[in-house]
Amino acid sequence: MSRVKIAIVNSKSFGVYTNAVERLKEVGVVDKIEVEKDLKGKPLAEKLQGYHIVIASVTPIYDREFFEYNKTVVLIVRHGIGYDNIDVEAAREHGVIVARVPGWREREAVAEHTIALMLSALRYVPQSYIAVKEGKWSERAKYVGKEISHLTIGIIGFGNIGSRVAEILSKGFNSKIIVYDPYVPREKVESYGYRYATSLEDIARECDIVTLHTALTNETKHMLNEKFFEKAKKGIIIVNTARGELVDTNALIKYIEKGIVAAYSADVVEGEPIGCDHVLLKYPNVIITPHIAAYTFEALAGMDEAVVEAVINYLDKKPIDGIVVYPPSPRNVRD
Repeated sequence: MSRVKIAIVNSKSFGVYTNAVERLKEVGVVDKIEVEKDLKGKPLAEKLQGYHIVIASVTPIYDREFFEYNKTVVLIVRHGIGYDNIDVEAAREHGVIVARVPGWREREAVAEHTIALMLSALRYVPQSYIAVKEGKWSERAKYVGKEISHLTIGIIGFGNIGSRVAEILSKGFNSKIIVYDPYVPREKVESYGYRYATSLEDIARECDIVTLHTALTNETKHMLNEKFFEKAKKGIIIVNTARGELVDTNALIKYIEKGIVAAYSADVVEGEPIGCDHVLLKYPNVIITPHIAAYTFEALAGMDEAVVEAVINYLDKKPIDGIVVYPPSPRNVRD
């Protein structure tokens, strides 16, 4: 297996806290590669020519042109859940297997971070901390929050993470839960005691807090847009630990300034990574963390394990957990 070449591309976390890289070196040659976040197409294909397996991060972009020009990659494994930077249909057509970390590996970490962001927005945690650092303890009356147990929470996306967030909120805080996920049967949602929403408009109109837990697709891009915010309850809080592009940033800003959106608390941002001059950062009711929802020792260890298992199982011709694309005629490893 020594002829197998593995590229770890743009990942800052893979193998940092585990022996995952060493384990991969037992089955192939491993290189860590950094490229521009928006690199794609033929330049990316040439950069990865000769590599058979790619451990992929949220960047760069594995588009159709990449698969047309790169003839050696046989397997791409996302060190994470989302795979919106990979053209999966093009991968299928060109015989490339695509896999990701199964959602349950990140479930607890991302759900907990979601709750942390939610409570931070409700109770002004970052803002009041900054006030104390600036010697403004006496201004504490500015930071009167709300109790989450009295609020209605809208969950958009009822998969691994969304369902866990709902469970924590309902069982831990006694919050009222409304779920919007057109791909989950009403009966399943209602079996948990949650209300089933038939439209995003229902979520906008009735929820005090909305939290996003859906994949980024052509269908979901900018699903929280001007139409959504126009229907939203005044004082709504938006929490986003899924993908920044689910929210139309321009529409969000407009409705923050109109006083409809009381807070935006997010771990992801459209076009991330962002600099300190990003327009959202000028608003005191915006809280942004740098895409760290899955950054717990437990979750990262599980993610590393899933990626290594996927690579080894591929080489051993065993089933891969977390398959996104398995083409009818997969490529074979070749020099």
